[in-house]
Amino acid sequence: MARTTIHPGACPLDCPDTCTWQLTVTDGRAVALRGDRDHPFTRGALCGKVNRYLDAVNGADRLTRPLVRVGPKGVGPVSYRPASWDEALQRVAAGLRATIDADGPQAILPYYFAGTMGLVQGWTMGPRLFAHLGASRLRTTICTAAARAALQSIYGGSVGFEPESIVDARLIVLWGANLLSTNLHHWPFVQEAQRRGAYVVTIDPLRTDTAARSDEHVAPLPGTDAALALGLMRHIRDLGGVDREWRDAHTTGGERLDARLDEWPVERAAAECGLDADVLRRLGARIAGTRPTAIRVGLGLQRHAGAGQAVRAIAAIPLLTGDFRYPGGGALVTTSGHHRIDPDRVARPADLPTPPARSINMSRLAAALTGEADPPVTSLVVFDANPAATVPDQNRLRAGLVRADLFTVVLEQRWTDTCDWADVVLPATMQPEHLDLHTSYGHHYATLNLPASTPPGEALPNTEIFRRIAAALGLTHPRLRDTDEDLARQLLDGAGVSFEELREHTYARATGVDVGAAPYAKGGFPTRDGRARLYDPQLTGQGVDPLIGYTPPVEAADPQLARRFPLALISPAGRFLMNSTFASLPWHLDRTGPPRIHLHPVDAAARGLADGDAARVHNGRGAFLATVAVDEATRPGLAFTYKAYWARLSPGGSTVNAVTAVRDTDLGGGPTFHDTRVQVEAAPAEVPAQPA
Repeated sequence: MARTTIHPGACPLDCPDTCTWQLTVTDGRAVALRGDRDHPFTRGALCGKVNRYLDAVNGADRLTRPLVRVGPKGVGPVSYRPASWDEALQRVAAGLRATIDADGPQAILPYYFAGTMGLVQGWTMGPRLFAHLGASRLRTTICTAAARAALQSIYGGSVGFEPESIVDARLIVLWGANLLSTNLHHWPFVQEAQRRGAYVVTIDPLRTDTAARSDEHVAPLPGTDAALALGLMRHIRDLGGVDREWRDAHTTGGERLDARLDEWPVERAAAECGLDADVLRRLGARIAGTRPTAIRVGLGLQRHAGAGQAVRAIAAIPLLTGDFRYPGGGALVTTSGHHRIDPDRVARPADLPTPPARSINMSRLAAALTGEADPPVTSLVVFDANPAATVPDQNRLRAGLVRADLFTVVLEQRWTDTCDWADVVLPATMQPEHLDLHTSYGHHYATLNLPASTPPGEALPNTEIFRRIAAALGLTHPRLRDTDEDLARQLLDGAGVSFEELREHTYARATGVDVGAAPYAKGGFPTRDGRARLYDPQLTGQGVDPLIGYTPPVEAADPQLARRFPLALISPAGRFLMNSTFASLPWHLDRTGPPRIHLHPVDAAARGLADGDAARVHNGRGAFLATVAVDEATRPGLAFTYKAYWARLSPGGSTVNAVTAVRDTDLGGGPTFHDTRVQVEAAPAEVPAQPA
């Protein structure tokens, strides 16, 4: 008789919602998945992506055995044969030893990010092993680096209003935040605020699903968010909307900012943003006169050259209006700074020797593999990431990955673009098959995920793979043998919630911020003096204006480049793909469709392009092919395409990252995916619009 059990757990994907779920398992196989209806924030709903998560877990394409390369790099699975774990691990150990002997341990680069947001599988044993070896340390910049640096500068950490309190807001500004695609479970709280009378404004260059469902949509040019924020603050000030008592008690630099705002009349800001000045006046007046106002800031707007200043400027608005006084008021980018779990402390425990090492910016991987790193990187170990699909300057990256002297190991669940360039591919488990611990960057709950189903074939958790690599290298420190439960307990030490509590209840509030609270009503920001910083002198040493200001985008604002490549290009997230996680699954691809380049009717007509045509999108770095989609979701001069497609499954074998640049944001060293110029033209007749 079949045995069926139900297991609570957590979605592991790179999303602020970190949903809890209920997994049904029959005879070791995951057979059904639904949201946990009791969770206070996610409330039982799963997004369109994760509703079909078991397609990934049970897919026939799961990797089930180690594979070693026997043919050329870059041509796919035909170059590989199955191997035993012993053989594969010995190959890995030999490759890493060869790098250490020839170039020293810093020539090894571990490359990882948010393929799972789980702290145990993603951020402990792998980083711990490489820290102990003295390998290069990875600066994990590719998603939130600019925002983190900006929030550290102005608030002292990645903190903001309590997200469930947004129901109490009277005005909600969703700034670069497409909640219906990227933060779905916050949307019902916004709807509840609307039912109570709140007015909702979306600020986004594109008319997203969220913008279409808002009371108002403001569409600035991409990369001009700081100019918009400065113009709004100027108008708020001129209308008498500054709460000077609160601002002066709980911030530093208020008078300096007053002087800066003198430079930003509404007309100047509107011109910079490509907006009518009356749009700024109306929104500024609404903010000036509405308490509380909540500003929910998305992450896409911090992927251009002036990203750090943009986040600082937006985050400054409630410091002027005093909105942090009230539940439901203030600004929020991410809740990460409220959680009291420190993965770095567990990755480099005090009793484990960890030699000093250089750091390498993950967003600059293409440059690091093609001459920027000295000594060169000659061993690359990739886990929880698919850089061949996701990092900037795809063609330059491939030139690095194909190097004969680069030894590459990939831990993966299915064959990705990056696997094409590996020397050894090791099969990894998925969320129902291993233990993991999750915080959230969108709410205040921590969640434990316990293994519930049987892994396919010989797949192993990341942690176990790294324990075995350590053993194959002859490393004997006991910290390299810690179990997954050991690691979870170490992460929870001092976190305000215990492993036992999570094992019994699955999730618990873990930040010390009460539901509906106004945590900064009386200041107390996590800065040295408890005051938020409108002026931060420490930025001077980084070459950044210490006062809230505006740094224009590089390519999008370059008139000379615009003559050659007249369209600004951004690549937002779509509803059915999560970074590159689902981009090979038939159901998800069917809902998403082929890669498309969205053009305003004016731009399509100027190029003789019609809906459904095959197009070539190009600039000086490279090109990709896409199907034309003509619509008014964008504005003239601005094109967009959704990110996350795999090159190996795309027409022409390239994606949007063939045209994006290796360039750092002003703060944090983040990537500038949305600071790109291109031309779009009809594709050559022999090239199909969709992959065969």
